[in-house]
Amino acid sequence: MARTSSWTASSSRKKEGLGWIEWLRGWMYVIHELLFQRIMASHLQNPLPLPPINDLTCIVTGSTSGIGCEIARQLAEAGAHVVMAVRNPKTAHELILKWQKEWSGMGLPLNVEVMELDLLSLESVAKFAETWNARSAPLHVLINNAGIFSIGEPQKFSKDGYEEHMQVNHLAPALLSILLLPSLIRGSPSRIINVNSVMHYVGFVDTEDMNVVSGKRKYTSYVGYTSSKLAQIMFSSVLNKRLPAEAGISVVCTSPGIVHTNVARDLPRIVQAGYHLIPYFIFSPQEGSRSALFSATDPQIPEYCELLKADDWPVCPFISQDCRPANPSEEAHNIDTSHKLWEKTLQMIGLPSDAVERLIEGEEITCCHTNHQE
Repeated sequence: MARTSSWTASSSRKKEGLGWIEWLRGWMYVIHELLFQRIMASHLQNPLPLPPINDLTCIVTGSTSGIGCEIARQLAEAGAHVVMAVRNPKTAHELILKWQKEWSGMGLPLNVEVMELDLLSLESVAKFAETWNARSAPLHVLINNAGIFSIGEPQKFSKDGYEEHMQVNHLAPALLSILLLPSLIRGSPSRIINVNSVMHYVGFVDTEDMNVVSGKRKYTSYVGYTSSKLAQIMFSSVLNKRLPAEAGISVVCTSPGIVHTNVARDLPRIVQAGYHLIPYFIFSPQEGSRSALFSATDPQIPEYCELLKADDWPVCPFISQDCRPANPSEEAHNIDTSHKLWEKTLQMIGLPSDAVERLIEGEEITCCHTNHQE
């Protein structure tokens, strides 16, 4: 009897972080990606050929640099109506002029527009969604690409009071995705594509300490980033489950692979060595854009999403850098934590717990970050 009680107490003890075996397994996956991603993706063309998508409207966040810039440009060149949702509209307009100049004489002008969006402000997110929904136009693809990794910097908080990695990489995209559901329903079959990271394999989410301020875990930019990326997958998994098949909305997370950026300074020394000694293995932004472009345009993605949902798979579809389905981290499969994260996220972004169901039914909901009703 005492043994049973001891086991019950042990099993009910709240998990406060990854075990060392989970941590080691996660880093082995990251290192494997670093060393072999180019071999794994050797079957892919670069740039990735896209099907005709003249009838698609796509919103791409964070599309003035890196992977997002490549995603926006290639979608536009394939014929899509692309909306660059960015914090700096001036830079976006300059890019469009450059693209139009390069594209002149090769076909019709690119159909690209710019809308301002600051993910460090939930009010800006709500305003963006309200402005877009007011058009009563269909939205076929939402690509939540924008993200931050503030390497080596001290902990910072948004004006909404949330740790910046968690807000930009998870909370703001979550709010945007839900508030744009009316437009995504109009564009059905439609897709929500979240550009995630292989670094989620070493992430951990404490739903009682989303801002990492309790002292249970020491804050570093690495902790902030990996936690936010895992949170995005967990939230996406619950959203995918709550969207009925008749809504026609697919939710997918993707990994761009390990792409050439300045993030290496905050990684373990063995990974830093990989960046500096074998740059051949690191993807360019164009190569890193392929998994998101594939997920946004491949005709089999909706069927795959529904297949996983029908099989009661606990996580949303996860497309790896080689444009093949992959299995997210063990922690991403934690259904209990995922549902707690869902409720906590809705609370943090100011939406009712039944927001998705009400929007699917065509009802209006109130977001505390805007004075209007959606």
